[in-house]
Amino acid sequence: MATYQSLGPIPEHIYKEKHVGGTTLKDVDSQLWVAEFAAFLKKSGKLTVPAWTDIVKTATFKELPPQSPDWYYIRTAALLRRVYLRQGVGTGALRKVYGGRKNRGSAPSHHRKASASVIRKALMGLEELKMIAKHPDGGRMITSQGRKDADRIAAQVMSSRQPQAAAQEE
Repeated sequence: MATYQSLGPIPEHIYKEKHVGGTTLKDVDSQLWVAEFAAFLKKSGKLTVPAWTDIVKTATFKELPPQSPDWYYIRTAALLRRVYLRQGVGTGALRKVYGGRKNRGSAPSHHRKASASVIRKALMGLEELKMIAKHPDGGRMITSQGRKDADRIAAQVMSSRQPQAAAQEE
């Protein structure tokens, strides 16, 4: 049996210290950030949306295409968040993340991967905007411009949430 030497109590400044750099994507609720960043992408008008987005399903296990007209912007924002949090993630790993359960009737359900084309085109659109780039070891990584935009939107989400939180406490 392995024994280890106790290092004693962990100093508070290690795990309770607020980071100095300001608000980052990790500090805000993911759902709020994705919605806000999707609105930013739509408002900027720089993201090229493929013509097939109104008829395509996002995975083979889905029965219908997405009902929201802005679903492509939302998926693109969610993909940028994934790349921000995990550098070097590729299309195959993202297919697993966005995959789900295939209903096979009376047979047991199985996991199915999401559409690679939707994920690949969204990532290529983010590359055109210079928000992500190809990682040297494979996959994608976020660029300084992408990190700057993501953290700026996170700061906006955080500042919009603070007045609401104060109003609820009263």
